[in-house]
Amino acid sequence: MRAFLFIGLWLLALTASAVSQPDPFPQVAESYLVEINGETIWERHIGKRLPPASLTKLMTALLVLEQAKLQEIVQVSQAASLETGSRLGLKAGERLHVEDLLAATMLQSANDACHALADHIGGSEAAFVIQMNRRAQQLGLLDTQFRNACGHDAVGHYSTAANLARLARELLKLPQIVPLASQQRSTISTLEGKQYPLSNKNALIGRYDGALGLKTGYTAKAGTCLVALARRDGHEVLLVMLHGKDRWWDAADILDLAFDHARMAH
Repeated sequence: MRAFLFIGLWLLALTASAVSQPDPFPQVAESYLVEINGETIWERHIGKRLPPASLTKLMTALLVLEQAKLQEIVQVSQAASLETGSRLGLKAGERLHVEDLLAATMLQSANDACHALADHIGGSEAAFVIQMNRRAQQLGLLDTQFRNACGHDAVGHYSTAANLARLARELLKLPQIVPLASQQRSTISTLEGKQYPLSNKNALIGRYDGALGLKTGYTAKAGTCLVALARRDGHEVLLVMLHGKDRWWDAADILDLAFDHARMAH
């Protein structure tokens, strides 16, 4: 796969000023989209409805940042403490600031932290999901529907690469998100004094020059998913991958190609 991508990198770099190929890397993911400086350059099946896994949390983060203050205090509910999948192990009754729960949601993709935020904003996860779907409609995400706040596989829980790119752009309008998502490691604390170390699941952070986020995802049904943001030399690249094959190597190569394309087309 990497040999394929490097050949593509060489060939497309030679023709960067020409019309871009619509789908130069059909093997990297079931669906992908690459934006350079806000313009879609390469794409594959960007309108195909697919399970987004924890990329769902981009909408959760958007609603939290739109409706809550970072220093608000959240009490973890029993339902949040019983979350499955990726989690911190929060206990019912523990209290944390919104900012810390959001860091756990974005960096470590912690479902218990995500659920606690949904409860805090919506009163319950079910009520919060209604807000998620309403906001999706407001943003024109007509191929997106949520059934839960954190990205568990569920019938009728889907999005598309095009819709997720639009959601990411909306989230990036908020100044808090990049400093939060670009942390490689952090530690959060409950008001009771218990500490939870966080490690960013995005392998590009701290390893790929210019990587700033944004969210990873994985479930058995969704496969490996990624919304990657990188900025370098005055250019910004946004990459969305749904059901990827070799997520980290492919993402790094595609980002390299995108930055080469941006430099040669500039």
